[in-house]
Amino acid sequence: MTPTPFVPTCDLCDVHKGDVSGTFRVLPPVFRDFGSVLRFAGEVVTVKCFEDNSLVKAAVDSEGRGRVLVVDGGASLRRALLGGNLGAAAARNGWAGVVIDGCVRDVAELAVCKVGIRALASMPWPTEKRGEGQAEVAVQIQGVWVRPGDWLYADEDGIVVSAKALHG
Repeated sequence: MTPTPFVPTCDLCDVHKGDVSGTFRVLPPVFRDFGSVLRFAGEVVTVKCFEDNSLVKAAVDSEGRGRVLVVDGGASLRRALLGGNLGAAAARNGWAGVVIDGCVRDVAELAVCKVGIRALASMPWPTEKRGEGQAEVAVQIQGVWVRPGDWLYADEDGIVVSAKALHG
């Protein structure tokens, strides 16, 4: 699949600064970079889980096709939802990026993964595998709604989400 063309988030914000419809959203600046790809964009796939990464694993083990996995981890700072093995799987399976409202681990391993990875922090504790959570549902990431089929654009300046693909 052809990668989604990258458009700088500042340019997107300049174009959409008067948008009050709610179709263009900006995530708060609380996410840190963990992957080797700093600029990424793609159609959104969602997972909602809390301290259980079973569905995150299932997603990154599937074909990414240039999409971005957005994980509502409930902003938990107690368990890591993605580590080196899953980061490598995301890169190998063609995911453009993974954005986690929660933690990651294996930071040195993630730093060499050829995929965009954003999360709140690093935490060495792994999750429990209970098979809980939901996939392909609307999620709230740091107070901002993100829906399956939205488009996400991330770079050094931040992360924006749109109801449709944007071209600047």
